Amino acid sequence: MSVSVRVPTILRTYTKDAAEVSAEGETVQAVLADLDANYPGIRGRIVDDNGKIRRFVNVYVGDEDVRFAQGVDTPTEAGTQVSIIPAVAGGC
Repeated sequence: MSVSVRVPTILRTYTKDAAEVSAEGETVQAVLADLDANYPGIRGRIVDDNGKIRRFVNVYVGDEDVRFAQGVDTPTEAGTQVSIIPAVAGGC
């Protein structure tokens, strides 16, 4: 099943500047594995060595933050949009 993945600017070096790409998988974990198969190295920027989403990266399936769902085991239905969003910090 195919989903679309929105790629933040900071990771577009992996996707040859594509802001949105397609990936296959029934869970976020499978989508990230497929993404890494097509764009080597990108998965390591999203998850840590234990396979958990890095602290300063947010992943959404549709409008749902996967941290509040099933994490990397969150299901992805065909046609779903997965968004990878780096956390922003700072201020005055």
